[in-house]
Amino acid sequence: MISVPMWLTDEHPCSYLDDRQAKSIVVHADFPLDTHVYSQLVNQGFRRSGDQVYRPHCPNCQACVATRLPVQEFQADRSQKRCLKRNAKTKVVIKPARFDSQHFDLYLRYQASRHDNTDADKITPNDYMQFFGSHWCETLFVEFSLENKLMAIAVVDVLKQGLSAVYTFYDPDLTSYSPGVFAVLWQIEQAALHDLDYVYLGFWIKNCRKMRYKSQFQPLFGFIDQNWQAIPNHH
Repeated sequence: MISVPMWLTDEHPCSYLDDRQAKSIVVHADFPLDTHVYSQLVNQGFRRSGDQVYRPHCPNCQACVATRLPVQEFQADRSQKRCLKRNAKTKVVIKPARFDSQHFDLYLRYQASRHDNTDADKITPNDYMQFFGSHWCETLFVEFSLENKLMAIAVVDVLKQGLSAVYTFYDPDLTSYSPGVFAVLWQIEQAALHDLDYVYLGFWIKNCRKMRYKSQFQPLFGFIDQNWQAIPNHH
């Protein structure tokens, strides 16, 4: 592993757990990142937001656990098989990470509906692309459509050893198709097809409902105490 300069942020309100303060280790902005280096960092529990690469480093809390799924060992459960069946007619188109007004409009609707984001109308196209895009990483915007209606977008990074699920947003009116689950299942399938080892699912947080669902994809491993350890399914 090469030497990567990093700094520790000040405390800030935790994005996931109420009434907690958080800190992160962040790769120095002047360091020249690329897919090769980032692939190594992801294996050490790091994630990216835009061009910034970080890992939670909270002195009194280890709730945020970076996760990965070994795709060759994955077996869909009954619920996931039903999701695949419901999406038999879902069309998938892989696009480069460029601004698309249709994608952006869907993202605003998703934020307003799923995250009760009353400031969704203040999000600009530049904010959107700075959040999802990157100048040094190979990123895809994967479209999922049903009967010519845009259902979901999965933002996916292509790494040396796997795919990294950056974010998925979807049409609030089409939740019955479980688009978030289907997007993960599609990424698992694609990684296996391309002989990649893992799909990285971001942070799993046992006591955060929005992050807990990831343990439904098994076998799931978390980066805990500097090692990858199995995380059991938590319904």
